[in-house]
Amino acid sequence: MVFILILILSYLLQLFLPWWIIVVISFAACGLIGKTAKISFWSPFFAILLLWIGMALYKSIPNENLLAGKIAVMFGLSAWWHILIVTGLVGGLASGISGLCGYHFRKAILHKKTDN
Repeated sequence: MVFILILILSYLLQLFLPWWIIVVISFAACGLIGKTAKISFWSPFFAILLLWIGMALYKSIPNENLLAGKIAVMFGLSAWWHILIVTGLVGGLASGISGLCGYHFRKAILHKKTDN
């Protein structure tokens, strides 16, 4: 559920908002419906990894990976697909950490309410 929600919302909102909207979406989704810490990290991680690599391929294949190849060379990577993996991992880590923070934020707030 968390995976699909993050995947769909991120795709739709990134059409007209900046890339970092994935952080807000992951934090909110895992803060509201994250079941465990593992799910709250890995679901956003794989959702954004899949989304960003898929979108990068969608944009890169029509131009025969020309731009991806040039960016890979700038980063010192040997192949164009290496930059796609790096892109997916960076987005996945940002989203996964944000989802984990959202989960722990909810737990801290609930714990604080039960103390009073």
